[in-house]
Amino acid sequence: MNINQKSDSPQIAALGTCNIDFLMKVPRFSEADDEVDIEDLHISLGGSATNFAIGLSRAGVDVGIIARIGNDDYGEFAANELEKEGVKTDRLIKISESTGMAFIAVDSYGERSIYTSMGANAHFKLEKDDVNFIRSSEILHVTGMYKEVVEEAVKYTQFLSFNPGAALSAFGIEDLKEIIKRAKILFLNKKEVSILTGENYHQGAKNLVDMGVSLVVVTCGGGGACLYTPDEIVHSPTIKTESIDTTGAGDAFAAGFITGVIKNKELNKCLQMGNKSASACLGRLGAVNISHQ
Repeated sequence: MNINQKSDSPQIAALGTCNIDFLMKVPRFSEADDEVDIEDLHISLGGSATNFAIGLSRAGVDVGIIARIGNDDYGEFAANELEKEGVKTDRLIKISESTGMAFIAVDSYGERSIYTSMGANAHFKLEKDDVNFIRSSEILHVTGMYKEVVEEAVKYTQFLSFNPGAALSAFGIEDLKEIIKRAKILFLNKKEVSILTGENYHQGAKNLVDMGVSLVVVTCGGGGACLYTPDEIVHSPTIKTESIDTTGAGDAFAAGFITGVIKNKELNKCLQMGNKSASACLGRLGAVNISHQ
């Protein structure tokens, strides 16, 4: 899949959330009227668009983020760290709200329980300069954003990469039909395919291809990842690694896969690059390992 590079603009624009993650390593999840000691507390930069953008930038891809942060210390930290990582922050805008936060408990199996405070993310409104940023970029990757914002943003790109997650997938295939038809790449895990389409992941992915999506990528946890196209189904096994924390693994996979697309790699190689990025993420606490002191 060839991408024509444009000068003086990011190759990729990542539209989505920017958060501060409070990661708590716990022996087990708590129940009602229960108390569990936290074994380790890690405060890190996070959010789906942030995780994706940093993963791309570390792979040498030119990327910019479109997100909203608070006019507070956490927002300042997020902006500074993204700039250090080489992510273009022209459209990382501070507003008079608190920076989004996610409180993530990770158990001994690497599974998560998450509570979020959307903060500034919940007040995102697409502005003229956001539209210009999208139009000047080669690919728009949308992840973790509200349906109304997504519906507007996708009108301004010729190449949409879409990761709806569980929240947007819950709207169902009919409600998301116009967005899905614009997507050239769609990222979902097995559960999200079923939530979105009402089918098992295999049939659901095929239905999405039939709707016109060129590449439907389904991550299958320990089962690796499958890529569905109009012509073939490609499977790539996962890289065996100890799972410390699954936070951001899907974003890391998407960053690795898109890096392969940008570099015009074969589709199987793109899957391998996605699996490699996800495995590296699973082996550490936090998606990008950038701590707030």
